[in-house]
Amino acid sequence: MKKKWLAILALVLFPLAAIGIFFTNKMMYIRKLTDEELIKRESDEGHYHHEEFQQLQKEKVCIPSTFGYDLHGYFVPIPHTTRTIVLCHGVTVSLINSVKYMKLFQKLGWNVLLYDHRRHGMSGGKTTSYGYYEKEDLAQVVKWLRKRLGEKAIIGIHGESMGAVTTLLYAAKPDANANFYIADCPFASFEDQLLYRLKTDFRLSGQWILPLSDQVLKWRDGYSIRQVSPLDVIDQVKEPILFIHSLHDDYIPCEQSEQLYARKKGDKRLFIAPHGAHAMSYSDNKEVYEQEVEAFLEAFQFNQNERGE
Repeated sequence: MKKKWLAILALVLFPLAAIGIFFTNKMMYIRKLTDEELIKRESDEGHYHHEEFQQLQKEKVCIPSTFGYDLHGYFVPIPHTTRTIVLCHGVTVSLINSVKYMKLFQKLGWNVLLYDHRRHGMSGGKTTSYGYYEKEDLAQVVKWLRKRLGEKAIIGIHGESMGAVTTLLYAAKPDANANFYIADCPFASFEDQLLYRLKTDFRLSGQWILPLSDQVLKWRDGYSIRQVSPLDVIDQVKEPILFIHSLHDDYIPCEQSEQLYARKKGDKRLFIAPHGAHAMSYSDNKEVYEQEVEAFLEAFQFNQNERGE
């Protein structure tokens, strides 16, 4: 009788475990674009020229993560300024995707630090966590910059998609040490985003799949889906934030940024781009995007070289 019940239990648990592992694999090991695919895409859109980037005067950066791997990227200096923007790319891509934003801030006279998130590009790390572990890596990047540039330097962070989520989660940390943040097409809650993608991609409600996957994720990667929620912590961010989202984004709906904007206390701005799909606000609204960024920097006086000048 005991063996019978064990067999029945195994028949029930095995499929559940398999489902949980399947969906957490999709999250933790999401397919990344190859360098060739990304270079072609960014080159076709006119954002990236390989030879030009190779010849760019830049410094290779290697910053240790507290999780035992290294974060790799580049520091691109502009003479006679300590103003610096950190660029955080989205999931599946690498710092190559950040080059277009690098050019935007270079035109405005800013140093740029662009780097690869864990498990992306040149950086180490085994899993993608959609901002949970990435925010701690970003903290190390900012610490590296503060050590190099000093406490008076104006440092901003621009993030796109997962990079925007990472940016907002970092901004809410008690020891966050940047002056402003720009969040381009973040989700407000990982749980809501997964429910939305399950319904859209798999036509599933997620009512039982998500709790199951959450338990498996805790076991496999050490955190809960609900711990990745900018909406839960956005009211803790004191520094100015510029929220950006495309009106017709059907991957992460623009209502997500609207929710975040509504809950953010204090200094903030919101730009809903009239054209473009997910993470295409800059590509399809280049001129007005640049104007909105510049207006944000001017409004909060971040065009100054150092605090208090």
